[in-house]
Amino acid sequence: MTWLMAPLAAFLVTAPLQHMHGAGSQKIRHAAVGGSFYPADPKELSAMIDDMLAHAAVPQIDGPILAAVVPHAGYVYSGPVAAWTYAALKGHKYARVVVIAPSHFESFDFTSVYEGDAYSTPLGTVQVDKEFAHQLVKADSTIRLSSKGHDPTSAGGEHAIEVQLPWLQRVFGDFQLVPIVMGDQSYEGSRALGVALAKLIEAERKNGDTLVLASSDLSHYHPYDEAEKIDHKTLHALRAWDYFSMSRNFETRTWEACGGAPIVAAMISAERMGANKAEVLKYANSGDTSGDHSRVVGYSADLFVKAGKGAAEQAPFSLTTQEKSELLALARKSVEHAVEKNEAYKPDPSASETLNREYGAFVTLTKAGELRGCIGYTSPIKPLYLTVRDTATYAALRDPRFQPVSASELPHLEYEISVLSPLRRVTDVEQIMVGRDGLLMKNGGSEGLLLPQVPVEQRWDRQKFLEQTCVKAGMHSSCWKDENTDIFKFTAEVFNEHK
Repeated sequence: MTWLMAPLAAFLVTAPLQHMHGAGSQKIRHAAVGGSFYPADPKELSAMIDDMLAHAAVPQIDGPILAAVVPHAGYVYSGPVAAWTYAALKGHKYARVVVIAPSHFESFDFTSVYEGDAYSTPLGTVQVDKEFAHQLVKADSTIRLSSKGHDPTSAGGEHAIEVQLPWLQRVFGDFQLVPIVMGDQSYEGSRALGVALAKLIEAERKNGDTLVLASSDLSHYHPYDEAEKIDHKTLHALRAWDYFSMSRNFETRTWEACGGAPIVAAMISAERMGANKAEVLKYANSGDTSGDHSRVVGYSADLFVKAGKGAAEQAPFSLTTQEKSELLALARKSVEHAVEKNEAYKPDPSASETLNREYGAFVTLTKAGELRGCIGYTSPIKPLYLTVRDTATYAALRDPRFQPVSASELPHLEYEISVLSPLRRVTDVEQIMVGRDGLLMKNGGSEGLLLPQVPVEQRWDRQKFLEQTCVKAGMHSSCWKDENTDIFKFTAEVFNEHK
């Protein structure tokens, strides 16, 4: 039973090159990690999957499941979590399953859709939907038919798609497969794939429902408690449907998921097909099964659902009067310390649970009613109290529109803080409410943001607000009408020393 020695992470087992063969006129990608990540014996494998499914709770799901996230480590480690996703899917019928995975062994700068005919496992052969695959690669130049990321290499056999297939075979029986490996982990790569999938799936709906499955583990090799903290930041953003911040933080490794780009692509495709609710069914890490808490790998089981009206609405964010006072005092102290001592202020950790959570925030400095500096973090990359420390300092010293604040100006500065909610893409511009929402506009490398108070101060209507956000992003004022422009909205808790 060599599979019991399956590694914690996805990329520690090598696989011999002979795992890729042709069978007659078909090109079949044969199992590379059977006997290591999962049992090679069909009866033993089926029994293991059935047992884990039986122990997973099946939640009540409000609406069709359009996409999901499943971990991909050895079954003894991630299987008890993966089972929650598959237990929720059991009984549903999908004609086609798109499995999106990262590349652990090969480096390439595109999205690779398998050019072969089938994948095989100990439970049998799964045919590739070649017509769907050929249509998908026509949608965007970053998506190609290829064996990159699919064929075994001298380093090993990519397992992230393979380990999902026995589960799918056991739960769904007959289905067609679209195996995709993402070499490009950028937001643009995820967006291109997600948009292309949504359009094609909608066009092919007459031929049966399609499930999009992102294959991903979460953080890798941190101590147990640290891993939980990192992973729950990711899952908080996932529940809030803030895939833009997720993508940014995955790229900078502020948060971790080896299949971060597949998760973002799955969310984008699901959203464009009407999904509006993310369900985190189960979270655990390898320490929960191995007992070793020194270096663990995180796993989650998640669903993206087309739920009823109102499911997309977020609870409003708020701060107490005491928390606002603490942040304003911290902003002032940070600027004064940086200007007078030419070094970053080192505050004591905040006792407030809220101020220790990650949020984006801007600090605006004014003098005699005129803007003197404004800089912010749009993504939740640090605890809020440290974000305010940083952005206040940068607004005073690094806003390129102004000279650095001098010591003589310090008594005359006034401070305003805007704490941002998670970002959510606008699917209809009628959703935008002037005075409530801020906007972030992105198209390729162009990006700009305006806070909710700006259109109120400037007396803009919704259209003018959209146009000026385009201008702020360095684009034409009509960019908001471009299908390649993503518009994200957010609310903000705005407060200053007078209110």
